[in-house]
Amino acid sequence: MAEDGSEAGFWARALKQVLRRTHGNPDSEDLLHSAYLRLEAYRTRETVDNPIGFLVRTAVNLSVDEHRRARRNSEDGEAKILTVVDDGPLADEVLAARERLERVKACLAAMPARRREIFLMNRIEGLTYRQIATEFGLSQSMIEKEMAKAILFLTEWMEGWE
Repeated sequence: MAEDGSEAGFWARALKQVLRRTHGNPDSEDLLHSAYLRLEAYRTRETVDNPIGFLVRTAVNLSVDEHRRARRNSEDGEAKILTVVDDGPLADEVLAARERLERVKACLAAMPARRREIFLMNRIEGLTYRQIATEFGLSQSMIEKEMAKAILFLTEWMEGWE
């Protein structure tokens, strides 16, 4: 019991010491409660001559353990961040892809309009030659020839670009 003999005084004194020894840890009450649970468990096996000393020392030890755990988790988190692999393309790859795209756009703009439209309907929209032929009112053979010319034009246009 505390100097005034009350249970409230006992806990106030214990909490004051825990706060002082843990430098005002905001979790001091929780630490004191955990220390009390350990005190009760310890008392089943041994006698405790100085319960406040036991509580304060246990609470301080719990605080130190928590601080170490938090620091270790923080370091683990930093290590995990450092080992995260970015599967995205590198900056120079993105730049090269953008340049190729601009080159393809210029090529498409240079194609005759009908050839460009046939090429885009097949490659972008996924239409078959037969569907495109029906759309334009042309034979499938004519669509095949236009596609061959479009692919050849694009291949020659892009020659030398990586």
